[in-house]
Amino acid sequence: MTSTAKVPRYSPATLERAERAVRCAPFQLKLFTTMRRQSVDIRAIAGSAGVENGYSQQPLPEMAVEQLMLWLIQVGLLRREVDGQGLTSSFRLTPLGHLLVEQWQQGGKLPAANWRDRLYNSLSRWLRLPDWLQPL
Repeated sequence: MTSTAKVPRYSPATLERAERAVRCAPFQLKLFTTMRRQSVDIRAIAGSAGVENGYSQQPLPEMAVEQLMLWLIQVGLLRREVDGQGLTSSFRLTPLGHLLVEQWQQGGKLPAANWRDRLYNSLSRWLRLPDWLQPL
């Protein structure tokens, strides 16, 4: 008997926001392809380790990586890994993340961000309504 897993359907706005967030992030495709197979700890992304692992082009402070990862969680691309004691400092792809990374792997690189992407991403990221004011 074959199982047919349901593939979640995402709105065009959700897809565009997630794609834009990744285009504007300072990470390389290798980070996300690694996350397709396993979780990645923040210490492997931050600082010189991120460059050595091919996850970023330049060293990034751990606090900046944490904030960027939280944004990628908010747009639906990542989730935090959980173990027996709660949340960890590791991250994995969500089903949306798997879908997008699969598309980017076929192209061999992440799409580049333009000035409009950077502007919209900044506005989305920094001018968000608090959760309690968000419509249900």
